[in-house]
Amino acid sequence: MSRTVFCRKYQQELEGLERPPYPGPNGMDIYENVSKKAWLEWTEHQTMLINEKHLSLMDPSTRDFLQQEMEKFMSGEDFAKAEGYVPPSKDET
Repeated sequence: MSRTVFCRKYQQELEGLERPPYPGPNGMDIYENVSKKAWLEWTEHQTMLINEKHLSLMDPSTRDFLQQEMEKFMSGEDFAKAEGYVPPSKDET
């Protein structure tokens, strides 16, 4: 049976991650309070932000920005979107 967590984003019990996504207290917080579904959605959104905004992960301010946006994303606050991005329609997939 898979492990479940009370997901911060969806406010319900959902399947949890198999392990913390990265070391340290932030990784443990995500592991204990964010569902696998929410984490996968965040990683897709993060990738889109990096690509569309031409962000460099070598820049510490980029990492800070992404951390802040992840916290907003997970808590249901208004988070950064990629300007001009239009998701593909169901006909195109």
